[in-house]
Amino acid sequence: MPRANKAPDMLDVLQILRDQHTDVDTLIEKLEKGRGDRQPIFDELADKLAAHATVEEQIFYPSVMHAKTAELLQESVEEHLSIKRVLADMLALDIEENDDEFDAKLSVLKEQLTHHAHEEEEGELFPILEKLLDAEERAGLGNEVLAMFEELLEKHPRDQVPNEIAEAAPLPAP
Repeated sequence: MPRANKAPDMLDVLQILRDQHTDVDTLIEKLEKGRGDRQPIFDELADKLAAHATVEEQIFYPSVMHAKTAELLQESVEEHLSIKRVLADMLALDIEENDDEFDAKLSVLKEQLTHHAHEEEEGELFPILEKLLDAEERAGLGNEVLAMFEELLEKHPRDQVPNEIAEAAPLPAP
């Protein structure tokens, strides 16, 4: 659950995204440890990853495009593309029949997500944005991002991933 900034309606977009990263990490851990019917956990992971990537590409990244962030954002959409390609491969598998292949792809997905979400976004991009955006701007973005994320989750966004693996999402110029 996103933490309130100053008032209940003041949601910081950076904290919302951090919380989503943590949620994805938890789902991956469950998949790594679990055996038996892992499909519902994977479906939740795939939906949350797809929705997260969409809100970043359509709302967050365009809104924070700046000369100081342009290179990181372009790299981010390329990393999203790579993550979506692994996710599309995983979606095509029968988890139970292809257990070893699924686990190998899950390991690759986890490595890519750790690098993208924790090292680059949280480690490099977010500190820049904390200086560029004030609390009100981050709250406005947070409300937009959270609303779209929740709306997307209702529509099984994982189903769109195979259609999004041809090229990286376009970004506006800084």
